Amino acid sequence: MQLKQIQAFHAVAKSQSFSAAATTTGLSQPTLSRLIKQLEEQIGAELVDRYHRPLQLTEAGMFYFEKSQLLLAELDTISALTKRMAHPPKTLSIGFVPSVLYGLLPDIIALLKQQLPDLEVQLKDISSYQQLDALKSGEIDVGFGRFAQQDEWVRQILLRHERYVVALPAVHPLAEVRNLRLPQLADNRLILYHQTHLNVADASLAGHSNIETEPLLNLFARYGAAPFSTTTVSDLQVALGLVAAGEGITLVPDSLKILRGQQIRYQSLLHEDATSPIYLNTLAQMTHPAFEHFLETIYQVYEHKGITYRRQSL
Repeated sequence: MQLKQIQAFHAVAKSQSFSAAATTTGLSQPTLSRLIKQLEEQIGAELVDRYHRPLQLTEAGMFYFEKSQLLLAELDTISALTKRMAHPPKTLSIGFVPSVLYGLLPDIIALLKQQLPDLEVQLKDISSYQQLDALKSGEIDVGFGRFAQQDEWVRQILLRHERYVVALPAVHPLAEVRNLRLPQLADNRLILYHQTHLNVADASLAGHSNIETEPLLNLFARYGAAPFSTTTVSDLQVALGLVAAGEGITLVPDSLKILRGQQIRYQSLLHEDATSPIYLNTLAQMTHPAFEHFLETIYQVYEHKGITYRRQSL
């Protein structure tokens, strides 16, 4: 079994046409047909139903396509990492979620450039969910995210937990009330903005060991509360815009209290465990040459600001 046979099969399966696959791969149709036929003979099963238009996969073909897709993705990752090993990047590319940019990231970058003036730094706005693939492809070298994820190629370092605060319209009845409890907010429309959801255990759902849930809704549920209604928007800035317009409330990390200060009132929550974690994502086996210095710079900023954090070393 050869890699080119699997690649030929995937090209035909994705395009559902030998002629279209020939165009994308640069191979002739007879060559594609021969490679797939060889693959079928070696496996001992027909993978492509050639008598339907558009072309379809057999049941065995669909199974093989799904499973071998994981293999090809793994090979792409290995190739990208091998290339990076041979040619270490001179630029430190940092992925981040917007809520981190409004916090201490500017201070961290400024200190890093002061200590390593020859290091070129690039910043990229990229969601927590997308950061894992971006690390493996070489698009970024490190990433600041808000969610715990599992991937054998990626290591996550929990930097700290940031308290949530409630963002309320300036004229809201609770705008001047401090140390709010989540059940007090249940009569409001909650504006949701997270692009990544959590996998959480839920014993109340028979037959399901875990479910995907929106982080803010999960936080409410932990305290036996639920908002009156919800609105989902594309990002955090839109959510705060709706809060400022009186269209609802939301919860944001404490560092965002600087945004729309005249239109929004930010009030603390009584719940000490109502927090949003900050993770630093990097490759598990191959970090950027400047990574350890970068991590130490983060800790230096936290210490200077008097912020509690969890120190980790490689």
